[in-house]
Amino acid sequence: MGEQDYFRNALSDFTYEAASGGAIRHLADLGYTARQICGKLTYPTPYERVRRTLWQHLNDSGVVLTREPGDGLQSAKPSYRVAHDRFGRASFCMERQAEAAGGGGVLSLRERRYSAETCGDLAAYLDRECGLGGEEKAYVSCDFGLHDRREDGTYEAQLQALNTRQREYIEGLLWEDRICYHRLDRRMREIVARLYAQGLYHGYCYFLIQREKVAVG
Repeated sequence: MGEQDYFRNALSDFTYEAASGGAIRHLADLGYTARQICGKLTYPTPYERVRRTLWQHLNDSGVVLTREPGDGLQSAKPSYRVAHDRFGRASFCMERQAEAAGGGGVLSLRERRYSAETCGDLAAYLDRECGLGGEEKAYVSCDFGLHDRREDGTYEAQLQALNTRQREYIEGLLWEDRICYHRLDRRMREIVARLYAQGLYHGYCYFLIQREKVAVG
């Protein structure tokens, strides 16, 4: 990349961050979907760029994890430092400092299986467990990125099972080609319960304060 291209890209990134980056993260924290965020921005921003920024923010803030909860690296918080290239130009670089849930180290989680007979309705069960330990320390495994890249129809069936708002949220995230873990906030609890009711969810819920990993489906 030539120096002129470097400055052009740097200026583009700076303009984007100033005009849209902060607004996207703020609206994401308020629960807006990628499509809703696009409609709220005053600076024209492509939908795919909103999706990339949203996904990165959810990763940085610990809402989405790409490692299994409890492994000691699930809540890596971003920090920034000033770096200089060989021309002496300064830029900000993001670093992550891993922080283990529950005070450090790998958590030992008790594994068990959800059963409607013993645990009751799944939606009520998830609400109860998140109420006990807090939803910030509860996660659910998501395989949307895996199914989206296959032609078995599972991903489309999952989307069809959701209501419009739920589907819009799932479609707006850049799910990676692996199992990811989303915080069990109210929206995700409703999504999981809805998919499970139609036989379309098979995965795990993690309750870190209770130190439990619960198989569902």
